[in-house]
Amino acid sequence: MFISSAFAQTAPAAAEGGLMGSLTGMLPLVLMFVVLYFIMIRPQMKRQKEHRAMIDALAKGDEIVTSGGLLGKVSRMGEGFVHLEVAEGVEVQIQRSAVAQVLPKGTLK
Repeated sequence: MFISSAFAQTAPAAAEGGLMGSLTGMLPLVLMFVVLYFIMIRPQMKRQKEHRAMIDALAKGDEIVTSGGLLGKVSRMGEGFVHLEVAEGVEVQIQRSAVAQVLPKGTLK
């Protein structure tokens, strides 16, 4: 009997600050998402955009490094694949997305 009347007395007090209390309670969650966006998501999207531009700019004769560490010169190009000459007469076919870096001309001898 005492417990039910105590709950009834405190219910209107909680309803008065309901909107402001819920906004204040969500503020840390919103701030965490904003910080996460600027620290992790935005830089990752920038790196993806740079990688896509590098892959689109590949040309025959470019010297590249693959994500597996293979070095070679681009000998032929296809829609989704690149033929990489790793040694005289040795050609390997790799996916375009496996290209990790384009080296300056003359790096490989």
